[in-house]
Amino acid sequence: MTGSATSQDHAALMDKVYRGQRHIYDLTRKYYLFGRDRLIRELGAEPGMSVLEAGCGTGRNLERVARAWPGAACHGFDISGEMLKSARARLGPDVQLALGDATRFEPRDLFGRTGFDRIILSYTLSMIPGWEAALRQAAHALAPGGVLHAVDFGDLSGLPAPLRGALRAWLTKFHVSPRLDLPMVAARIAGELGLRVEVKRGALGYYQMVRLIR
Repeated sequence: MTGSATSQDHAALMDKVYRGQRHIYDLTRKYYLFGRDRLIRELGAEPGMSVLEAGCGTGRNLERVARAWPGAACHGFDISGEMLKSARARLGPDVQLALGDATRFEPRDLFGRTGFDRIILSYTLSMIPGWEAALRQAAHALAPGGVLHAVDFGDLSGLPAPLRGALRAWLTKFHVSPRLDLPMVAARIAGELGLRVEVKRGALGYYQMVRLIR
């Protein structure tokens, strides 16, 4: 199967999953997508900087970025046209949005830019089959001095075993696969591209945060 066909299949799956879910997505996910607000607080997006969220979903994070970091130019894309309906309704014309595939996007094609000062990947890598390609593509899209911030599920090792098993089963229903080797892959990409890498672990191993710094 070609990359284009794989992308189309994933887009169709995401539209199927979120056609109805997008209406309650933010209400339900706030109870188990932890670390997102920490990422936004630590983003450091000063006025005039460009911010991109790859896999922006309903626009929840971009709305908070715009509020926390006024003067930053916000952009986002998602592979699901259904999710973008919610994002466009939420964010209006002040945030540039586009339909795109995180594993193969080009900043110039989507937004007419050569790179971004800040890039966000928030609980997207665990939903992207070609997640390593998505992380590498985002790293390539960093402007000089730019920082990529990623947050996603960790190993959950601090949770009681029954709760850990129940959460993993729930995630599987929504095609979510925690990327436990994210720090290792990020370090390899950093080495390839001459970037600096930072890794942080959330409480109980619930989430992990990675930064790639150009």
